[in-house]
Amino acid sequence: MIAPAQNLVIVGSGLAAWTVVRELRKLDAHTSITLVTRDNGDLYSKPMLSNALSSGKTAAQLVSTTSAAMAEQHGVKLMAHTEVTAIDPVACTISTSQGTVAYSRLVLALGADAVRLPLQGDAADRVLSVNDLQDYAAFRERLQGARRVTVIGAGLIGCEFANDLVAAGYEVDVVDPGTQPLGRLLPPEAGDLLQRALSDAGVRFHWGSSVQAVHAQPGDLQLELANGQRLGTDVVLSAVGLRPRTALAQAAGLQTAQGIVVNRQLQTSQPDIYALGDVAEVEGRSLPYVMPLMQAARTLAAHLAGQAACLRYPAMPVVVKTPALPVVVSPPASGVAGQWQIETSTDGVDARFVGHDGTLLGFALAGQATTNKTALQKSLPALLA
Repeated sequence: MIAPAQNLVIVGSGLAAWTVVRELRKLDAHTSITLVTRDNGDLYSKPMLSNALSSGKTAAQLVSTTSAAMAEQHGVKLMAHTEVTAIDPVACTISTSQGTVAYSRLVLALGADAVRLPLQGDAADRVLSVNDLQDYAAFRERLQGARRVTVIGAGLIGCEFANDLVAAGYEVDVVDPGTQPLGRLLPPEAGDLLQRALSDAGVRFHWGSSVQAVHAQPGDLQLELANGQRLGTDVVLSAVGLRPRTALAQAAGLQTAQGIVVNRQLQTSQPDIYALGDVAEVEGRSLPYVMPLMQAARTLAAHLAGQAACLRYPAMPVVVKTPALPVVVSPPASGVAGQWQIETSTDGVDARFVGHDGTLLGFALAGQATTNKTALQKSLPALLA
């Protein structure tokens, strides 16, 4: 059993995990760090996965630094291709496919799984999701010789992939039960403009229905929609959301809700176990974006180094990677009272969500209006003060 007197163990090797390592090493060069990951641990930019096809990037080309180089640079013991099967908070150990590892403090950077739809049909298992580098490699391989791609879901990831696929020369259909792209983020005026831009680029939208079954046919796949329509396609990509990987934490008795519940020092209900990134929930918020992750990693590193630290989220607008129409959105908090004030033009939409007292609480900018991002961001309240 690996059991140094002080051993920080990090489970996961995504941006959250490696950012904690980098930030902690700026403050503490001596603490023993063990990083356990079920894949090879290479560092790459996950947001690049949804816009790498049109630039011809392979999975290998998306790797910015190998795990071996990261481990050597930061003095980390790397346990790659190692599955964590259990956490024992009493004994302060984790069980892995390579044996038991003891920790003094444990960081869970487990990420999230792509939501799998309960599809019928003899080809339901051929539906792909892209949630990591290995998924991207498999998707890129499946696209070899393909002409038509159907994307299930018109949310942020679905729209980014649709834009990237059509730019790469594929025929693209998008199926969604809603009425517009980015329906949870954009007011209708901005959503309509994005739909027109993507449609002009060649994307075909199918609204108000969902995929029920995927059938194998000679030479292609047939999608059966809830409204009775059938679509022929070569490749199916599901982009209907993420589900935080909470199973390990739940089995260990940690408090979970939508994600693993943590305080503003990123501590779970067990004070020597921490969580951050897509798997974590802070004061009821799960924010699966890069900027919140970076804020959390810096806060956690400071706390682990013995400094007083408290997680704060400034306003952090999300830049949607749809070159057909630039979009930036900072949605108002869920349930907040107010209304959209919207200005439209031929080349953009400027939508501002304003409280009853006139306070700016959120915005959605599309097209030329995205130039207003910096000025508006300065006027927004912090997400977590």
